[in-house]
Amino acid sequence: MPNYDTRIVELYDVDNGDGPDHDFYRQLADTLNARTVIDLGCGTGQLTVTLATPGREVVGVDPSSNMINYARARPGAERVQWITGDSRDLPPGRHDLALMTGNVAQHILDPDWPRTLSDLHRTLRPGGTVAFETRNPAGRAWQRWVTPEAEATTRSTPFGLLREWLELEIGDAGVITMIAHNVFEETGEHVVERESLVFRDRATVERQLAAAGFAVEATWAGWDRSPLRSDSPLMIFQATSRG
Repeated sequence: MPNYDTRIVELYDVDNGDGPDHDFYRQLADTLNARTVIDLGCGTGQLTVTLATPGREVVGVDPSSNMINYARARPGAERVQWITGDSRDLPPGRHDLALMTGNVAQHILDPDWPRTLSDLHRTLRPGGTVAFETRNPAGRAWQRWVTPEAEATTRSTPFGLLREWLELEIGDAGVITMIAHNVFEETGEHVVERESLVFRDRATVERQLAAAGFAVEATWAGWDRSPLRSDSPLMIFQATSRG
């Protein structure tokens, strides 16, 4: 996973604002009465700080030091324990809830993904919950993402005009690599961020969860908890540690 240019980090919340996905995860934490929460792949910490309500301990973990540094400067950041790293750096304990939001699960490629699930199982108490979402490969979302340079979009940012376009590389085993081009027009600087995503189908995710010691409790197609269908663009999983 890239560390991200600091300017791209500062624009992250503009492009990925607080919304129904965050509402879903906050409600889940409240419904479960989770007293200890892990937010793995927390990014800029936008959701993380709102999870840190009175009486609840929250840990935010992300491999990007630039993301974590930004998160540490947020209002309310002092209520969260921030860790630069991945699932191998999770604190030991018997946590109630672990989250992976913003399609973080797709950013973790094999063989790191099965190990990540095992690490989460290790840090959760028996009966603890893991919840995350991932795009359904049947929806072929990547086919709508490509924006050639000739169709680049330009927008105003605190750093001046920013011109953007996206290329894709189609790999094996459901892996799609995104090449995001960001040209800061005032300086002419061309920042390229490469990031790979893996698209796993429902059966694969459920099999991997079971292998890591989890029992799938529920699957949904949307933040309104609508039923999951074979062609649903989004798959939301909630699973319980079997101990």
